[in-house]
Amino acid sequence: MSERNLSGLDGLLIQADRALRTLSPGEPCHRRTSPAKGETEAELSDAERKHAAGLMRVNHSGEVCAQALYQGQALTAKLPEVRGEMERAADEEIDHLAWCEQRLKELDSRPSLLNPLWYGLSFGLGAAAGKVSDRISLGFVAATEERVCEHLESHLQKLPQQDKKSRAVVEQMLIDESEHAHAALAAGGKRFPAPVKGAMSLVAKVMTSASYKV
Repeated sequence: MSERNLSGLDGLLIQADRALRTLSPGEPCHRRTSPAKGETEAELSDAERKHAAGLMRVNHSGEVCAQALYQGQALTAKLPEVRGEMERAADEEIDHLAWCEQRLKELDSRPSLLNPLWYGLSFGLGAAAGKVSDRISLGFVAATEERVCEHLESHLQKLPQQDKKSRAVVEQMLIDESEHAHAALAAGGKRFPAPVKGAMSLVAKVMTSASYKV
């Protein structure tokens, strides 16, 4: 069945399938090899390992949110090319999701138990943004990715220096997320004012604090 023959119910079922794939245990299928593959596992104290795992759990939750955000926007995007752009971005974020999950396993840890909640909230926000307009939707992507870059930069400061595996993953994620932000603005996304970005940062802090622990 071609995409143009899909009914509204078909679209919802596809989104439900993608949600289950994102939230289910087991590394998602990724296209690129993890940047951590060529790095040697470092000797970490229990405290350092726990801290690194907490930061990578936050990063994994961020990628869950990204999947939901893009899928919600793709569902309500008005222009086919914008819908396609959202779906391509979601595909690229799957690499990050897989890398973070793999690294959590290596650190003897697990993803956040709150991920279903983050997915639902992010999907709703993405769908609402897409419903308003494609320009707002793309602007929301850019503003979100900018907040993600800020968090990733701070994690590079917080991760143990000897944990080269985690750092390699975060460094590549930072490059990719920055490119997504620029691409969204180049595609016509609206630049959000500082107060809106500030509010988004406050919401992000709640998510990161909770995911670090739970």
